[in-house]
This record gives sequence, structure tokens and C-alpha cells, in this order.
Amino acid sequence: MIRAIGIDPGTLSFDVCGLEGDQLFLDTTIPSEEVAENPNVLVELLQAAAPVDMIVGPSGYGLPWVRIQDLEPYQLDLLVLSEERDQGKAAIVGGMRRMIQVLKESGLPILFAPAVIHLSTVPAHRKVNRIDMGTADKLCAVVLGVWDQSRRLKIAYEETSFIFVELGGAFTAMMTVEKGKVVDGLGGTAGCIGYLSAGAMDGELAYLLGSFHKEILCSGGVAYIAGKPRLSPEELAALALSDARCRLAWEAFLEGLVKSVAAEMSIVPSSREILISGRLCRIEEITDKVCRRLSAIAPVRKVKGFARVTKEAAQGAALIAEGLAGGSHKKLVEVMGLCETSGTVLDHLYVKGAESLRQKFFDS
Repeated sequence: MIRAIGIDPGTLSFDVCGLEGDQLFLDTTIPSEEVAENPNVLVELLQAAAPVDMIVGPSGYGLPWVRIQDLEPYQLDLLVLSEERDQGKAAIVGGMRRMIQVLKESGLPILFAPAVIHLSTVPAHRKVNRIDMGTADKLCAVVLGVWDQSRRLKIAYEETSFIFVELGGAFTAMMTVEKGKVVDGLGGTAGCIGYLSAGAMDGELAYLLGSFHKEILCSGGVAYIAGKPRLSPEELAALALSDARCRLAWEAFLEGLVKSVAAEMSIVPSSREILISGRLCRIEEITDKVCRRLSAIAPVRKVKGFARVTKEAAQGAALIAEGLAGGSHKKLVEVMGLCETSGTVLDHLYVKGAESLRQKFFDS
């Protein structure tokens, strides 16, 4: 029986999910700050679960199925997409680099997964001037969506069709599935507002900010609009009725979701439903409002996975790992075309300076 593990490197927590066939053997979460400070915590957890045939590791902006032992320095740069000036400021970036080095030294059978932009199932014209169409963990979450809809509606993977809305604790991402394959995506830094992130940035604002640090990408969202960036989503949801800025923040968030889903529906009008998942979906008040707004477009369902603790992305990563290792979910991986990947996240840029940007990464 194949034993496989999937990891979701979230902004707030690292979730680790283990599957042996269809049986769950690992379902746990570690605060991201703890992993950043001491990567050995994650390594020790994985080693305790041995023997393991395959692990889909923390893949950031994605790589087209690269084994950790084969990871080149430029590929690590592409995975975290950060520059030297950000190493000391964005703790999650520095922590990710240290963690990957520790994981590499462990000898564990880890693969780095692709992001949406690496998939051949997404037409090239939709990738133009795009980087973040959905990071590797968001793609893993969509895999769980395909698995869930297929089981729930008793249809083949090839018949699944939906708009997937990932409402994370920091970012909001959206991906579109047609006939079991991902065909488009709006990543957390390129789509609508998230709980912490502003989503897509106005070009003029980017110009006025000048050379800004990566940590800015995780600002400007609901919590920042409300003026309470340290409050949890639960606390901010409770203030929506009494605080004017909170109402403004949630309205911007909800209307942005509707506009983005409507745009994705124009690509696949035959979508069966809208699937929602992520940290914010665990809060009833937020889920109710999201469902009420989006149900005007299509039926809305919350993704139902197979684990009690780990988030959807970790569960999807475990399904992928088990399938890649030749297990019972091999067909899911094949139908979704997840192995049909190529290139880098910088391949489809046509703006002035794009060539020198690519050169900088590949010469590093």
C-alpha cells in the first residue's frame, strides 16, 4: 500500500496530511512561525511517519515536479520569488529557504509541485503577463475539489466542472475547472481582496510605491481596510454590524468575490457549481454571506474533504502524492493533466524589463 504525504505551507500554519490508500494516517498542523524559527519541527514530524513513498512538499510559487535533491539555486529563487533585499524583512521567505535546505538534507522523498501557470491545460493566451494564477498550494486545493465533486455527484473526474474559490487566512484565489482540468486562475496577488492581501494592485499605486518589499503583498486586505490588521477573521466578522470601517471592508471583499467569479464563469458558463474552501470558510458568519452573494451566479457548496484538522490544500497534496506514487488516486492525477507541465512563472511576461528580470533569476 502506498504511503504519501501532502504539505500546505500556509501563511498562518503548515498543515501535514498523510494517506495510505484511502486511509488517513497523519492529520496535523504546526504554526508557520514555529516552522520558520525551527524547520526541524517539520522534518521530525515527517521522519516519524516513515516509511513514506512520496511527499508533495511546500512548493511556494511552484516548480514543474522537481525532486528536492535536484533543486538548483535558481529554482529555489523561482519557488520563493524573493530578492536579497527581502530576506531579512519577510520572515516567511527566509524561513522557507532555511526549511527547504533542512528538508533537502533529510533525504526524504520530496517533490515540488507546479502552480497553475505551469499547467499545459491552461491556454497560453490566459498566461500573458501573469505570474500568480494560483500558487502550488492553491492548485493542490483544487485537486481536492475535483475529488469531492466527483464523489458527491457520483460523476467521473472528466465530468467535473466548477469555479473554485479559496478563501485563505491571508489571500483569496480563484481557479476554474472544466472537464476535470484547470483552465484558468486568479492568484492571491492577482485577483480579488483577501483577508490580509489587497489582491490585484492598481498599476499606478505600484508605481507610486516604487520598489516595495514582498511583505506589502500581504497587506491592504479586509483587516487593513478595517484598520485592525491584528484581529482574527472571527473577531472582525463580529464587528461588521457595529463598525463602519468593518462594514466597508467586508463589502469590498464580498463584491470583489462576485465580480471575479462572474468573470471566471464567462470562461466556463457550464460550470456545475461554485466550490468554496479555506480558512475563512470555517467561520459561519462569513460562509453564510459568501454563499448568499455567490448563489445568484450558481449553486455554492463548501468543499468536503477527508481530514478533520488539515486544510484543503494539504489534503489535495496528499491525493496528488499518493497518485504520483502509483496508488489509488493515479487516475485523478492523469485526468487533471497534472504531469503535463513546463516552463517557469516568468515565461509569459511581455512588459518592458521582463527579459532582464528573467536573466537576473537564471544567472543567480
